[in-house]
Amino acid sequence: MTVASGCRRGCRAIVLIVVLLGLAVAAAALWGWQRYQAFQSQPLPGLHAEQSVQVRKGDSFHNVLTRLRGEGVTAGRDLEWQLLARQLDAAGKLKVGEYALEPGVTTPRSLLQNMRAGRIIQYRFTIVEGWNMRQLRAALEAATPLLHEATQLDDAALMAKLGHTGEHPEGRFLPETYVYSRGDTDLDVLQRAYDDMDKALAKVWATRADDLPLTTPYQALTLASIIEKETGIAEERPEIAGVFARRLAQGMKLQTDPSVIYGLGSAYDGNIRRRDLTTDTPYNTYTRPGLTPTPIAMPGRAALEAATHPAPGDALYFVALGDGSGRHVFSATLAEHNAAVRAYLNRMRRPPLPEEEAAAGQAAQTPTGQDDKASRR
Repeated sequence: MTVASGCRRGCRAIVLIVVLLGLAVAAAALWGWQRYQAFQSQPLPGLHAEQSVQVRKGDSFHNVLTRLRGEGVTAGRDLEWQLLARQLDAAGKLKVGEYALEPGVTTPRSLLQNMRAGRIIQYRFTIVEGWNMRQLRAALEAATPLLHEATQLDDAALMAKLGHTGEHPEGRFLPETYVYSRGDTDLDVLQRAYDDMDKALAKVWATRADDLPLTTPYQALTLASIIEKETGIAEERPEIAGVFARRLAQGMKLQTDPSVIYGLGSAYDGNIRRRDLTTDTPYNTYTRPGLTPTPIAMPGRAALEAATHPAPGDALYFVALGDGSGRHVFSATLAEHNAAVRAYLNRMRRPPLPEEEAAAGQAAQTPTGQDDKASRR
């Protein structure tokens, strides 16, 4: 064997080794790439319902990853998470907030994309039309994960905290559904609700009817709150507003039961007695003329619209129909009204007809938060 042939064989061996090493490196790279692709696109294992992770102010990516590990996320090596964060331009750009970890849905890629875009978990709190301030406070105290800063504040301190010192809180917060995120407080929600009511009231007041017997937006708010408590039937609100507007214009007492109930406060046990109608309080519209000194509930947009745009007509009275529908009979004269009241009382004394039972059942399935009663106007 010559030296040349020995060199050739050695070179071939070296080339073969290099090729094999290259193939091994390529195979390892392919395996690593496939592993990385699988890591970033497969749902995170081990998650449970309603699980989440927070990005807090000042967090580094390492802090967030550590918090993820604390939530039971074992998928992926730290290096893979860091590589994915750089690839998505998310490292150092994660938005503060709470992010959902949804079983079978959340992948490392989708999670980091959400954190980069700030797609945080949002919660909802609804102020119901016709709630009074006591009911609103109770609902806020039960709302989670809302932070509670208003619980220990009385009404005066609460309004001062919102920047409206001296204002009565009743009626000041617009019934709507408000979105908030973890870390928000009840004061944040109330501030938005106050601002929305302010805007809604200003809008309807600016376009109010020319002959409206009201002189201030606050009077419109107060009347709207009474209308809100009188009926849950949308198309009746302008008619009821018309009755009250004509009564105010003619100097008649409003004689509205919801105001009496509000004046009774915690003493109200579900029934209005004759002594309740004759016992004077600032909210007894049977003993005092004009509007109540403050709103008696939180009126919705429809009630605000009705109060400032009452329906025309000549009705001065109304009484519940008493058939379970929540509707009313409107009358122009006291004689007509008394006849309608007698019909209501007769209907209440006899067993209901099958169609009335069906109507009552249907009404019960659609709660309105309103009192189903005969108005004594």
